[in-house]
Amino acid sequence: ERATFISHGNTARLAKQYGDIKLAQICGAVAADEKRHEAAYTRIVEKLFEIDSDTTIRCLADMMKKKIVMPAHMMYDGGDENIFGHFSAVAQRIGVYTAKDYTDIMEFLVDRWGVEKLTGLSDEGRKAQEYVCSLVPRYRKFEERTQARAKQATTVPFSWIFGREV
Repeated sequence: ERATFISHGNTARLAKQYGDIKLAQICGAVAADEKRHEAAYTRIVEKLFEIDSDTTIRCLADMMKKKIVMPAHMMYDGGDENIFGHFSAVAQRIGVYTAKDYTDIMEFLVDRWGVEKLTGLSDEGRKAQEYVCSLVPRYRKFEERTQARAKQATTVPFSWIFGREV
């Protein structure tokens, strides 16, 4: 939810910057709704950590190992087999949603949920905790490489804007 809040908020700012006030308002409304979802889900997981930190940290580690992907990864326009990859590259390049945003989200959640300070964990729980706590530094390194690649990316045409290259 935090990711969609960020991406819709950034899209709203870009739309406003380029003079599309209605699109900015729509994206802003979606961002506000996503912010409310984020607050609710963050509190729910926070409570899960209070109730059963061992199971919760093991589930979080498992989820992170399986990778979190945006629902848009399934987008298809009938022609471009790598449309999500192209879309993601443009989003990274223009600042709609970046590897830094992803890393910042992970850092925020690890801190908010006190993952580094969890105690009384089983051996599996401690391993899961170590894994989750190791992600932010690893993602920061990846973030730097991703940003460098994004700046070098070529433009690609998108069918939904009549083949215009972005």
